[in-house]
Amino acid sequence: MASEPIVYVIDDDDGVRGSLEFLLDCAGLRVRGFASADAFLKASPPLDGACVVTDVRMPGTTGIELLEALHARGGAPAVIVVTGHADVPLAIQAMKAGAVDFIEKPFDDEVILSAIRRAISDRAADADARAERNAIAGRIATLSTRERQIMDRLVEGQANKAIAFDLGISARTVEVYRANAMMKMQAKTLSDLVRMATIARVGGV
Repeated sequence: MASEPIVYVIDDDDGVRGSLEFLLDCAGLRVRGFASADAFLKASPPLDGACVVTDVRMPGTTGIELLEALHARGGAPAVIVVTGHADVPLAIQAMKAGAVDFIEKPFDDEVILSAIRRAISDRAADADARAERNAIAGRIATLSTRERQIMDRLVEGQANKAIAFDLGISARTVEVYRANAMMKMQAKTLSDLVRMATIARVGGV
């Protein structure tokens, strides 16, 4: 990981924003505050691996509009919305727009810390999974048409002789293509190949 994840706190209430920044700083998390969603969007800070904690109701751009703007930019961070009791319907609307959680005011310190850490952890896991899918897709792109055909049949559980009959080639030729496919895919075992092919299929590769 190039840098530690950062939490952006967006709230027009200086007291709430300041106390949350203090809490996160004491918890060992990098934090940066903004008095409005407009100021945050104007600053356009780095979002890779970040978590945004935003009030749902603010002057100017609202929490929901912020979510929409972040998704429009692509690579949206994990967003947790903070809401007053009367704004719970808005918070639910925000979750439908992509927020990962909502916390009602007044919130317990441990509740919001746990939510933030969970959001950061989930995003990191998502990023790792995306990186693995991309790496696998890159390896698949190096396969010849015949190597891809044989890999697909191996993953379906076909034996070498069955693949040879299906493709009209010798079993020995299948073994050669199989070895080449395993090498290009960086698969040490057939189970490695099956796992990678499954990940690729889930990702639409």
